[in-house]
Amino acid sequence: MNEVTVAVRARATNPTGRRAKGRGGLGQTAAYAVLVALALFVVVPFSWLILAAFDARATIFVKVPETWTVGNFRNLFADQDGFRLILNSVIYAGGATVVLIVVTTMAGYVLSRFDFPGRRPLMLGVLLIRVIPPTATIAPLYVIATDLGLLNTYRGVILILAALEAPLVLWIMKGFFDTVPIEIEEAAWVDGATRFGAMFRIVLPLAGPGVAAGGLIGFIGAWNQFLVPLVLISDQDKVPVSIGLFRAWVSYTRVDWGFLAAMATVYVIPAIAFYVIARRALQASIAGSLAGT
Repeated sequence: MNEVTVAVRARATNPTGRRAKGRGGLGQTAAYAVLVALALFVVVPFSWLILAAFDARATIFVKVPETWTVGNFRNLFADQDGFRLILNSVIYAGGATVVLIVVTTMAGYVLSRFDFPGRRPLMLGVLLIRVIPPTATIAPLYVIATDLGLLNTYRGVILILAALEAPLVLWIMKGFFDTVPIEIEEAAWVDGATRFGAMFRIVLPLAGPGVAAGGLIGFIGAWNQFLVPLVLISDQDKVPVSIGLFRAWVSYTRVDWGFLAAMATVYVIPAIAFYVIARRALQASIAGSLAGT
């Protein structure tokens, strides 16, 4: 009896194989249908955003523009209030990113290179802080900002945004420093370099992708922040884009949909740039941080 005959007889004695395959195909089709429905749920709002941003007569409904124009973006940057919203967001996010890079770079290096009692509980405690929602701490942050004279100031929002994003960025920095062999630093020490000299001239360039990934994560987190500026800023000239979009919806019966869509499009560009630029660096940083704990 050859192998072909055995296979034919096995199929004849077990006809449920085709039935099982049919059930598997049905389940796969259902899974694809669910994925397509979820994709449409995500894509449709973005399609309205893009179409309305270039529509001279944009409405709340999704439609292809009859007249394509960049006038909405021109009005956004020409309008004093719209430009100020974008500028304020850049100041808040950029300032928080600078503070984050300086603080978490130094702290990440210390946690990576020095072994001291309580190091691991400290790292886990720092990460636990990131889990706490900002809404649970916004009241004490408001009191602290009031006592320190940071209420309704750029520096107050910058410092608080940097503090909120610091735990995750610190883990990323520490993970990348762990990937740099200590032997390279030791060789530099033998050649006469100080610890700080070896850190800035050797370790930081090698851990550059981690610094970039941490800075981008901090920038996007600060850029998307809504609650902190809403609570701490009362001056209309200091509110960011996130607050401007919210207040545009308050009087939704008089909304300029094209202008609003253009502002929202500009608002999401940094997040898209973050995904395109930092995806690989972010994956490597997470893997390095997990391996270094």
